[in-house]
This record gives sequence, C-alpha cells and structure tokens, in this order.
Amino acid sequence: MNAEPFARGQSGRIRLHVLPTKKFKTYAIVLYAGVPLSEAEITRVALIPFVLGRGTASFPETLALREKLDSMYGAHFGYDVGKRGDHQVVQFRLDVINDRFVSSNTPLLREALALLGEVLTAPALEDGRFVARYVESEKKTVAQKLDAIINDKIRYAEKRCLEEMFRGEPYRLPALGRKEDLDGIDATSLHETYRRWLRNAAFDLYVVGDTCLEKVTTLVQGAFRLPDGPPGTYAPSLPRQAPPEPRTVEERLDVTQGKLNIGLRTPVTYAGPDYPALLVYNGLLGGFPHAKLFVNVREKASLAYYASSRLDGHKGVIMIQTGIEIANYAKALGIIREQLEAMRRGDFTEDDLAKTKEMLANQLTALQDNPFERIWFDFNASVAGAEHTAEELLAKVRAVAPDDVARVAQTVGLDTVYFLRDRKEETVHAGA
Repeated sequence: MNAEPFARGQSGRIRLHVLPTKKFKTYAIVLYAGVPLSEAEITRVALIPFVLGRGTASFPETLALREKLDSMYGAHFGYDVGKRGDHQVVQFRLDVINDRFVSSNTPLLREALALLGEVLTAPALEDGRFVARYVESEKKTVAQKLDAIINDKIRYAEKRCLEEMFRGEPYRLPALGRKEDLDGIDATSLHETYRRWLRNAAFDLYVVGDTCLEKVTTLVQGAFRLPDGPPGTYAPSLPRQAPPEPRTVEERLDVTQGKLNIGLRTPVTYAGPDYPALLVYNGLLGGFPHAKLFVNVREKASLAYYASSRLDGHKGVIMIQTGIEIANYAKALGIIREQLEAMRRGDFTEDDLAKTKEMLANQLTALQDNPFERIWFDFNASVAGAEHTAEELLAKVRAVAPDDVARVAQTVGLDTVYFLRDRKEETVHAGA
C-alpha cells in the first residue's frame, strides 16, 4: 500500500492530523469532539450538532448557511454522533474541492476551516442562547431518528442486547440519546450544555489533501475560538470477562420474525498484540459470507434469514445477530454455540482462513482510496492508543496463524443471549 503518514501537530486544544497528498481532488476535513458517555448529558450532547448545523453568527439562517456552502463550489457539510469505547463522539465533516481545479478568489481550504470553526464556536444565538425554533425543530429530528431505531427491529435488537449486556456501564447508553429526555431540553439548558461541552471535549481535526501541517496550523489558529486549556484525552476502555453463565433476556413485541442477538466478550482490544488475530476470528465466525454463522445457521440448517457477527475492538465485544423463525430459537442457539466451540478447537479450514485474510486485506487496502476512510481508521487507532497503520495492520493480519486464531477464541466468552419474539404465551427455552 505504501500509505503516506499523517503529520501531527496542535493548535490550542485541538490536535491536528494532516495528510499531505495530491491523490485527491478535494480537501477532506473531519473534526471529532469526544466526551465520556454521561447519563445526564448524552441526549443534550447528541442534539448539539443538529442545532449547530442550522446556522452561525455570520449565517444565522439555515438557507444562508447552505448558500455559503454552494458558493464554495458545492462543498458538502454533515455531522454525526457515535461511540468510541466509553465516549460519545460528535463528528463534523466537510468536503471541498481543491483550489487547483477551480478559480476562487479566496483559498477554499481557508474558507472551509473558517466556516467549520464558526459552526463549532460561533453558532447562531438569540438573547445569548441557542435559537429556540432551531432547538425545537431539531428535537423533532432526533426523536424521529430514535423512532426509526425502534421501528427497525434489527437495530432495535442490537440496541437492546447492548443495554442488557452493559447494565450499569456507560457503554449501554445510545449515542443519539433517549427520546424521553428531549421534552426537558430547551434553548437555555442546551446552550449551557454546549458551553460545558466546548470546555471538556477532546478535539481532533483531520485534513487530507494538497496542503501541509504548517498551513493548516496557521488557518486553524484564526478559525476556532475554543476555551483555553490542554487538549482533552480519551481514557482507555477496560474490557471485562464474560460471566461463568450467560444471561438470557427474552423480550416480547408485535413482531413476526424473531431476533436472536448474542453478546460475546474478550479481553483482546484494538491496541493489543492479538487484535489482528481477533479480526481474523470475527471474520471466520460471522464477518463474511463464507463464515461459520452464515454457512451453518443460514445455509445448511436454513434457520436464519441473516446471520453475522460484528466486532467492536474498542470494547472487546463481538455481537452476533440473527433473524429467525421464533420456533427455531433453541435450534439456532444450539448451532451458534457449536460454532463458538469449533472456533475454540481451531476447527476451520486453511481455505476459509485464506479467504478471511484476503477479505480483510481488501478492506484495509480499499481504505487508501477514500480520504474519509483513512481518517476514520487513523482516528480509531488514535483513540485506542494503537500504533499500527493500516499497512502495518494488514501485514499482521497476513501473518496470523491458525493457532493464533484458536488462542484468541479461548478468550471469547458468551455474556448475553437476547431474544426478541412475538407476544404469544408459549415460552421458548435455550435447550442447547
């Protein structure tokens, strides 16, 4: 891959990560702002970017802000809220064309960073607080997004399994917050949270494009008006062992298809030496179409509409997701347990191991062709305190041996079995 390295720097409380390259025709700009997951603040923090995106001091009307983006040759601006370990992370994203390809009176990178700085630190206000109509409008937007999770039973089952698995832990909290909190938020209380958030968040600004660290540092210094202080940090998420016996949770709703989700824990995390082997383990278990869950639960036994697994390397968590006929619960759970035992025995073929490595290699190689994917990968590594680049991780993945996968499999424990089913009275049992 021969990927270029990010240059690192700092401007006030913002850590800077700049990848100088002529490979792309645009500047890819991402600002991450992370704070610890907090029950009291999570919904307010989730709402903040929605309100900031409505207007700034210079462009207080949403239409004026959109017209400003259009004047920058159709620059794209967006935001999102997610989790990294035990942190809630707000992401702002800008994609603006390189000056070499247009005729612009003002350097577009300067305009883009100035606008991003204003969105973050000089929002539209009225009477010293957020614009009330923006707050009320975006509360409805967030409520609709939360309703969409409930209505999508695949996402709902994943959310509920995590809540049960991490009871009493910050990680159970959803990144978008909770609908029941929204009524208690107004323009004044949200602005107070915003000011605390600006003081406490860890800020990481990424720029990929035809520029350099020195230039970006100069532009950022004049664009962002953050409170003084040192850069924030991300505390590592300490993984927990699975209990001796898993918890089983059954939930009944008006559904016709069952959702069987299983939460697994491992002490292996993103920054650990066994993480490459854990990536391969997850790929073999349920990450790809040739994986054990897909082949044995869905294809051979015809018990599932879908069957896969997803790894969160920040928490040492693997989530298995299946959609099944409700009557097939015991059979499906039994076959899933058999696949976990097979992985512990190292019962997988050399061909499947090679396929998994190749699929992972394709994913890691594809990162180099998308500037935002490169940013995403580097930020994840930075949060976790990992030293490897995508190129280094690829080399480690290729070097994973069958014994490495079996060794990692021994660390994976079954924590929580969550089953979403219909409201009929009969009870289903694990059986296996």
